[in-house]
Amino acid sequence: MSWTLTAADLPDLARGATLLGTGGGGDPYIGQMLVARVLGDRGITILDPDDLADDLFVIPTAQMGAPTVMIEKIPAGTEPTLALRTLEAHLGRTADATMPIECGGINSMIPLIVAAETGLPVVDADGMGRAFPELSMETFAVYGVHGSPLALAGERGETVVIDTGDDDRQMEWLARGVTIRLGGVGHIAEYAMTGADVRRTAVPRTLSMALALGRAIREAREQHRSPFEAIAQTLSTTLYSEVRELFSGKVTDVERRTTEGFAKGRATISALDAGDDAQLEIRFQNENLIALRDGELVAIVPDLICVTDIESGEPITTEGLRYGQRVRVLGISTPEMMRTPEALAAFGPRAFGLTEEFVPVESRSLARAGSA
Repeated sequence: MSWTLTAADLPDLARGATLLGTGGGGDPYIGQMLVARVLGDRGITILDPDDLADDLFVIPTAQMGAPTVMIEKIPAGTEPTLALRTLEAHLGRTADATMPIECGGINSMIPLIVAAETGLPVVDADGMGRAFPELSMETFAVYGVHGSPLALAGERGETVVIDTGDDDRQMEWLARGVTIRLGGVGHIAEYAMTGADVRRTAVPRTLSMALALGRAIREAREQHRSPFEAIAQTLSTTLYSEVRELFSGKVTDVERRTTEGFAKGRATISALDAGDDAQLEIRFQNENLIALRDGELVAIVPDLICVTDIESGEPITTEGLRYGQRVRVLGISTPEMMRTPEALAAFGPRAFGLTEEFVPVESRSLARAGSA
């Protein structure tokens, strides 16, 4: 069933999307402001993937680049629709709807900007079920829909069309190079597909899940309840049903650099108790990839590793990590379609050069969120 998203929903959606972004996906607050600017008091129609006609033509839209660049290089706001129109012209076919390529960070917002400007509906699904740093790391690609041709737009009206056939890694490599030369941020339209393709390849209802998560965190705080219990309860009936507390402590070190179009680095979190020398190390490439407690693996991609404020539950991005922050780190299970051998080959540990094997976060003896 379709539903309507309004400007009043944007703060909750941004909060939930930041949590699902696992530290990356870009700053959703910036995206929220860009949507609000063009949306006004109108609403955006959100389509349930199960209701899509088989031949509905969907063009996902997104932003790509290093999250650290986006803090200072604010988009003009016109780029996503320009990318969509460029791809429509190249294909000779207009879109019936748009959709996120990932449900985390600013990329939960980019299709909403397009929808507010064009009147298109947005499909409640995406191709990552979280945020990943590369365009080829999509459930779309894993299950047979390829990203090319891709249209990329810059803030000064530049447009580029990239067509690499079924080679999604080459598409990512070329698009990353163009994005770097545009100053580190670009906007894209890619993975054009039918409604039947969406049902077969997309992670369903992630926009509505992000909205529910953001609302649950806010309402728990307003009612003086645990936001972590609210997160666990909200996810318990979804495809992301397992939530574990990985660690609580203080950020004592952050190493971060912007290189090759990505924000890469690591963060160290130390126990708050003076008599406890335990530490958690998180390594990231835009998004959090692996968490090691005293050298022992406790969570790894594609499962979600989410850093939050220790009291409020407010999620913290990798570019927002700072020395002295008191944080609680959560591990959240991903849907089964993101854990198949084909999916792990596309966005499991090996895809990031990690030597560790994937082990589901719920298989480890960790405290359930909110119960520790």
